[in-house]
Amino acid sequence: MLTSRIILITGAAGGIGRATALAVARAGGAVFATDQSGAGAEATAAAVRKEGARAAAHTCNVADEKSVQAMVAAAVEEFGRIDGAFNNAGIEGAPDAAATLAEADFDRVMAVNVKGVWLSMKHELAHMLPRGQGVIVNTASIAGLVGTTGYAAYNASKHAVTGLTKSAAISYAARGVRVNAVCPGFIDTEMTGRIFADQAERKAGLLTRIAQGRFGAAEEIANAVVWMLSDAARYMNGHLLTVDGGYVAM
Repeated sequence: MLTSRIILITGAAGGIGRATALAVARAGGAVFATDQSGAGAEATAAAVRKEGARAAAHTCNVADEKSVQAMVAAAVEEFGRIDGAFNNAGIEGAPDAAATLAEADFDRVMAVNVKGVWLSMKHELAHMLPRGQGVIVNTASIAGLVGTTGYAAYNASKHAVTGLTKSAAISYAARGVRVNAVCPGFIDTEMTGRIFADQAERKAGLLTRIAQGRFGAAEEIANAVVWMLSDAARYMNGHLLTVDGGYVAM
């Protein structure tokens, strides 16, 4: 499905990012794995190589433009081009509602989740547009579609990602670049582990609002992202693909 495609992945050290890197490898693609944790990115690249695919690792702070510019340049130097990008790096931030959220916490979440996606797209597009082809998938969230209790900054940031995605999609479709977003529901990752630590009762209550009655697996998001990156989804543009076990539909 992604034979010989070069895919850049941010936030690749674990969770959905690592699962997607492995799914890309199994679909025939090569992976440029990036993360703020250089060791984590290299561990993902090593796992991809075990799948028999090409991979390279890079350390990047997506909230810093020079770092992002260097990331894209390094990917092009390593593989010659970038065919697709999965802008997945993100943080959950403090579990506070709008009235109690500290300014510093708000700024940090917006810097990573919004500015980081924008900067990644900016420099990926700078490479893709002259070539007249490319695919970008951003990680949004069901928190970018509906409101949730607490995590005000996270909700705001993911709504911003959906807006950035739509704007870029309609701006560059005629120039050969597709831009979409995946909106995961509650997925068993390190992030949800932190959110629901010592909150078994809250998690049990939440499960009653998910039609399938369970949290998703990172691999289930990865499979959707691989499809979105492939030519099988070539007429999909500006779309927010919800993968949430039926949470939003309830």
